[in-house]
Amino acid sequence: MTSTIKNVRAIAMDILVAIEKNQSYSNLLLNTTIEKHDLSAKDVGLLTELTYGTLQRRMALDYYLEPFVKDNKKLANWVHHLLRLTLYQMVYLDRIPDRAAIYEAVEIAKSRGHKGIASLVNGVLRSIQRVGLPSMEDVTDPNKRLSLETSHPEWLITRWVNQFGYQKTKEMCEINLTAPLQTARVNLTKISRDECVAILEEDGFQIEKSPIIPEAIRSIKGNLASTISFKYGMFTIQDESSMLAAYALGAEPNEFILDACAAPGGKSTHIAEKMNNTGEVISVDLHQHKVRLINDNAKRLGLENIKTSVSDSRKIQEKFQTESFDRILLDAPCSGLGVMRRKPDMKYTKTEMDIQRLSTIQQDLLTSVTPLLKKGGILVYSTCTVDKEENEFTVNTFLQNNPQFEGDASFKSRMPEAIQPLITGFDLQIFPQDFGSDGFYIAVIRKKV
Repeated sequence: MTSTIKNVRAIAMDILVAIEKNQSYSNLLLNTTIEKHDLSAKDVGLLTELTYGTLQRRMALDYYLEPFVKDNKKLANWVHHLLRLTLYQMVYLDRIPDRAAIYEAVEIAKSRGHKGIASLVNGVLRSIQRVGLPSMEDVTDPNKRLSLETSHPEWLITRWVNQFGYQKTKEMCEINLTAPLQTARVNLTKISRDECVAILEEDGFQIEKSPIIPEAIRSIKGNLASTISFKYGMFTIQDESSMLAAYALGAEPNEFILDACAAPGGKSTHIAEKMNNTGEVISVDLHQHKVRLINDNAKRLGLENIKTSVSDSRKIQEKFQTESFDRILLDAPCSGLGVMRRKPDMKYTKTEMDIQRLSTIQQDLLTSVTPLLKKGGILVYSTCTVDKEENEFTVNTFLQNNPQFEGDASFKSRMPEAIQPLITGFDLQIFPQDFGSDGFYIAVIRKKV
C-alpha cells in the first residue's frame, strides 16, 4: 500500500474498528500496524495522532455527531468510526483543512461501501460545517459535562470527584487527553547520563534531562527504542513514575530481593542496576512469554544478578522459605487508570466491578508474599492507578489485619529531592498532572523486628 495521507486515514479507521471489535490494546495494535505498512516518520506521526486523538475524544465526538446522525444504531460500525475520525480532524487539528478531511472521508466511504454511504458521510459532515457544533454548556450537571468535555465515563468522573475533589479530577482528565513524552532510564552500570545524552544528541535526537529522576532522560523528538544505544543496553524505556519504585525499595548491594509481579522487567532491572550487579533479584511472573521479556531485558542491559521464575505469586510460599528476602517489590496487577494517556481505549472498557475484583487480588498477593520478608525487611506495594480502593484501602486493610507490619515513613529520605515534598507519611500518590508522568502509587511497609 502506498503511503499517502488518504491511506493513513483509512489505516487509522481500520485500527479504530479493530480496537472496538477485538478489544485490542491501541498501543500494541498501532505498533504492529506501523511495522506492517512500513510508513514514513511523517505518516507515523499522523497515524498516531489520528488514532489516539479520536480514541481520547470519542465521547465528545459522539455528542457532537448525535444531532446530525439519524438512526445511529443502524449505522455500520466502520462508518461511525470514519465520522468520528473526520470530525476529530475538523474540530481538533488546525493544520488539516475541513474540505480536505471531508473529501478524503467521502473517498474512503466510496471505496469501503456504496454511493449511498458516501452521500450520507458527506451530508453529515457538510451539515456540521454549516450549522456548527452543539454546545456542551447546555449540560448543567458539572460531572456529566466534564465527562463529555474530556471523554471520561461519568461513573469514573463521579468516583474521582468523590475521592479527590472536582478540580484535581478536572486537571487529571485534561492531561489524559495529551500525548505523553517517551522517557528512558540510563543504565549507570554502563554509561553516565551525560555521556548517553551526548550520544543521542549526536544521533539527531532532542533530549531533555529529567528534573525528577537523576538517571532519567526525556525524548522530545524521536523514538529511543529504535537506536543502537538501546540495543547495546545503554538505557531502557520506562516512565519516570515507575522509576520511583526502586528508590522506595532502597535495595543495598548483595541483598536478596523479590520482584513478585515483574514483567516486563523495568523495575527488576532498575533494582539490579542500583545494586551494581551484585546480590540477587528474583523476578517472578505468571506467564512464560512475559518472563522471556525480563530475561531479554536483563541480557540487553548486561545484568547478571537477575534470576527469573514462572510462578503465580499467590502461591509463592511453595517456592521460597519463610523470611528469606531482604526486600520485596509487589507491583500489583491494577486497573491501570494512571496510564490512560498511553492506552486511551481503556477508559471505555473498565468498570467499577473490575476495581473491586482487582482489590481482592491485591489483598491476596500481599497476604501471600509478606511471609517471605525477613524481620526488619522492607516491602514496596505499587500500582499504576489513581484509585483509592486499589491503593490506600488495600494497604490499610492489610496493615489492620497484620499487626506485625507497619508503614515506613523513612522512605522519604531515599526518594529523589523533587519528590520529597509530596510525601507526608508512608505512601505516595503521583497524579499525571504532577510532573507529566504516569499516575502511580507507592506504599512502603516494614516487617517489625
